[in-house]
This record gives sequence, C-alpha cells and structure tokens, in this order.
Amino acid sequence: MCGIAGIMMRDGKAPDASSLDRFARALAHRGPDGEGKYLAGAVAMVQVRLAIIDLKTGDQPIYEPGGAALIANAEIYNYLELRDGLDGIDFSTNSDCEPPLHLYARDGIDFTDSLRGMYAIAIHDPGEGCLILARDPFGIKPLYYIETPEMFAFASEPQALIAAGLAEPVVTTERRTELMQLQFTCGRDTIYDGIRRVLPGETLIVRDGRIVERKRRAALPAGGPRSTNIDEGLRILDDVLEESVTYHQRSDVPYGLFLSGGIDSSVLLALMTRLNERPVTAMTAGFSGTGVADERAHARMLAKTVGADFHEVEFSSDDFWSMLPDIAAGMDDPAADYAVLPTWKLAQEAAKDLKVVLSGEGGDEIFGGYGRYRSALRPWWQGGRTIRSRGIFDGLGILRDKDIGWRDNVSAAEATASDAERSRLQVMQAIDMTDWLPNDLLTKLDRCLMAHGLEGRTPFLDVKVAEAVFCMPDALKIHKRRGKWILRRWLDRVLPAANAFERKRGFTVPVGEWILERGDTLGPLVAASPAIAEFCHAKQVPGLFTSHRKHAKMAAWVLLFYALWHRRHIEGRLPEGDVFNCLAAR
Repeated sequence: MCGIAGIMMRDGKAPDASSLDRFARALAHRGPDGEGKYLAGAVAMVQVRLAIIDLKTGDQPIYEPGGAALIANAEIYNYLELRDGLDGIDFSTNSDCEPPLHLYARDGIDFTDSLRGMYAIAIHDPGEGCLILARDPFGIKPLYYIETPEMFAFASEPQALIAAGLAEPVVTTERRTELMQLQFTCGRDTIYDGIRRVLPGETLIVRDGRIVERKRRAALPAGGPRSTNIDEGLRILDDVLEESVTYHQRSDVPYGLFLSGGIDSSVLLALMTRLNERPVTAMTAGFSGTGVADERAHARMLAKTVGADFHEVEFSSDDFWSMLPDIAAGMDDPAADYAVLPTWKLAQEAAKDLKVVLSGEGGDEIFGGYGRYRSALRPWWQGGRTIRSRGIFDGLGILRDKDIGWRDNVSAAEATASDAERSRLQVMQAIDMTDWLPNDLLTKLDRCLMAHGLEGRTPFLDVKVAEAVFCMPDALKIHKRRGKWILRRWLDRVLPAANAFERKRGFTVPVGEWILERGDTLGPLVAASPAIAEFCHAKQVPGLFTSHRKHAKMAAWVLLFYALWHRRHIEGRLPEGDVFNCLAAR
C-alpha cells in the first residue's frame, strides 16, 4: 500500500516541482519502501511505496507504450487473471498495478469495471490531455482533491494537500457539527473548507485543471432479495468467501489476521487456516480490569483450536492517555470512533513482524449484522426507529449550532439507497455502505495501519462477495433476532468452537470509564480549548466528563478527540506528551 499525490495546472505550465517533495514528506509514513516522481507538461505526480507485491520491479510510475503513466495506492487482487486476459501485452513489471494501466489503454474510463481490489489510482494520459482519478467501489482506499483558479490537486490524505501549501486548514461549521453528532463526516465535502473526497467507486476525468466528467461504479448489485434456500446459500457463501480470502492473501511479504473473537474475524480465521499450510498469525487486543467485554480468552481458545500463532495486545488506561494525542494526529480526516484506540496499538505491534493484515470490516454491512437494523425493522410501537435519527449531542444542551443540518447527508444517502425493488433491510445496508463504512470504519483502518507502514485488507468488501450476498433473502441475514444468520450457520458448520449462535456483547472500548476516572481534571482542560469554545457552551462541558450517563460519556469522548485533533490539524501543533500535557499547553 502506498501514498499518492499530484497536480494539474490550469495554465498549461509545469507545476512547481518542490510541491512533490512536500507531498512525499507528508505521505512518507504510507510508503517507507520507495519514492517515484513524474513530471510531464502541466502534470506532476508522486508516489511513496509500501512494497507488497513485486518487490523488485514494482516501483512507480508505471508507463504504458501509448504514453500514459500510472501511480496508485492499490492492491488489485485479480491481477493474475487480468494479465492472462490481456493478450499481446508485453508487461514491463510483475506488479498488480500494471494491468489497470493496460485496461485503461483498451477500455478508457471503463477500465475499473474489471478490477477486484482496493485502489486509489491516478493516470496521466498526455495524448488525450487528461488526468484520470479512480477509487474502489467500497472506498477502502482514500483519495482527496482540491480545485482552485490555478490548479487541480489530489492526495491520499488531506493533510498532504495542506502540507504542500495548496490548501488551508479551515474547518467548515456544517461538517464540524456533523462530526460531533455522528462521529464522522459524510458525502463529498470533508471537514476542511475546499478539500473534497473522490467518492467510493467514482472515476474523474480532469482536463486543463477542471473536472469534466464523472462516472460511478456501484459496490452493491441492483435489485431486491432473490429466492435462495439455506443449503444453496451456504454453498454459494463457501465458494465466494474462500475465493475472496485466497485473493486477499496474495502477497510477497508476511501477512496475518486481526482476530477480535467476533463472527467476522472468526470466519476469516477458519478460511485462512483452510488455505494456509503454516499457522496463521492472529492478533487480538483486550482491556484488563474494566467493565467492557474482553474477547481475548475466546480468541485465544479459537486460535488454539486451529493451531494459530496467537498474540495478545493489552490496551490500558495508560495507553489511552499516552497514545491518544498521536492517534488524533494520525486521523487527519477525523473519525471519532473509539475503535481507533486498539486498532492503532494492534497495528503498532503487528508492524514489527508483518506488512499485511486481514480484517473483518464490512461483515456487518454485507450480512446485516448491526442491532440498529433489527431495531429499525420493528414498528415504532415496538421501539423501532430510523437509523441515526438522533445525534450524540441531542438533548445535552452543549452545542450552540446543533440545528445546522447535521443529518442532511444521511438523508441524501437514504434517498439514494431507496429503491422500489430493495427491501428495508437492503436500504439500510446500502445507507451504511455510502458513508458510515468508508468515512468511519475504513478511514480508521487506513490511518491507523498506514501510520505504522502496515497494509489492511478486508475480504468481505469484495465485489463478488457483495454480488453473492447482498441479494440473498432477508431471512438469511436476520433470523430469530440474530443478524448475520447465514454467516453464523456457515461458521457453526466449519468452526463449531466459535459458538456462532452464542449471544455476544458488542465490541466497545472503556473510554467512558477512563475519562470518568480523571474527569475532574480533564473536563476543564477540554472546556478551555479554543477549538471547543468556538461551538460549545463551555461552562457546561466539564459536567460531561464527570457524568455517569452513557450519552454524556460518548459526548465527552468526542469533544476530547476533537480538541486534540484540532490542535494538530488546525492549529498545526505537534503532539508533545500525554493528553493532559497537550491540552494544558498554550
């Protein structure tokens, strides 16, 4: 996995080459294994490389005989099959990223239709005078851009555009409120004024520094539920999951698994055990001495059952206070999801021996696993309600601008996802796939792992898996008040020790406990932050940090994360010391 960035000038003149150096420095953590630059006419591009496949000849840019050049932050898992299908091509590398360049030469803007993988790709075609940007359908890999009167510029992270001097770190009020209420921001616009996302599945054509065309490749198939019985569904599921994990294990460097002990990662453990001759390296995080569920014992038992090489990682309250400033600094596109905490430390430990890990992100969205789906399917008199109908700060009286349309993008996603043929469950799945998945879960995974030079792969987020599962009957997803029913049936058959039908406590991190322990000191420090005073009734903030109410604890966590995030990404101050030192420094 890698980092990419580039510029196209509107006046046709060559870009300032020093911008590439600033890009490379800002993205160096994403690509410790090499750097490649490209300059041609009004276009300049740079890639920093984390070498995973084709360690010897896979450096970028990659050039096509017709003159086009490609840089990418990508893993194209079906690259071997694509190479076989490209007759008459004299490949210059063994890289998984070369086939997309030849597909572009053959198919033009439709070149992504054949790709199976995660990618953010940039191609400059001097002959056509255009720059092409493409992002994978699920939004696994990030890609951002700006448009100014002078240029069009893109990068793997917003902070790189700012570090290169091409954008200003200015927060927009609407997106800040959205972050407070949802823990992440939605849609094309980021929290930074003028910095936008290439949407999941989108391909952009840029000419003379202006976007002239957009195309979108859907992650999910069209249509409603199709008739499938459980036996047929299990057969289909076994085939498609085994193929996806096989593809996701293609690597020239060591790989392992993040094993939470839940259904999704247990499925991956079973498949990786089936497909590997050597023991699977499995890593699990846990929290000792707290009130939240610690899944290490269950994960340890599963690892022992299949003969995996098991590693436990403890995330303590000391880690919380010491690591959080660096974690917030790493999340330039902010997602205040407390799962960033164990993910960061797991990545830090995994990177000592591995360069690739498989992870279970996407399982809940694809298989209908969230409790909120089951709640929303109930009628209102039985407690049913629309997903994300209430924001984190609703009813707390803390935000001054709480009524700014924080739910507008959610409503837009609902409208887009709604289809006469889709079931209510499918619509909710599609809504989550639009924003929650790419802008929270996958952003968390990307930033936490790339900060440590580690690549994350998500076998459930595969176009063939989505085609096979999304249109299965709702009853194979939710049955007897349990989500992911067919996945549980498969796991119960393949790995009975997983206790697939046992009721499990949802994954959580004890941030509320840790904050409450030191809330008397922490609350006033957060309230005194200029970032918080901009939009909160500051006098009411300390009370959140000493409250035992679940709703207040979540709000306190979001404010704490934002105060630290703002110091790094808006005020430009590097983290020094622990949470208290950072907040106290003026």
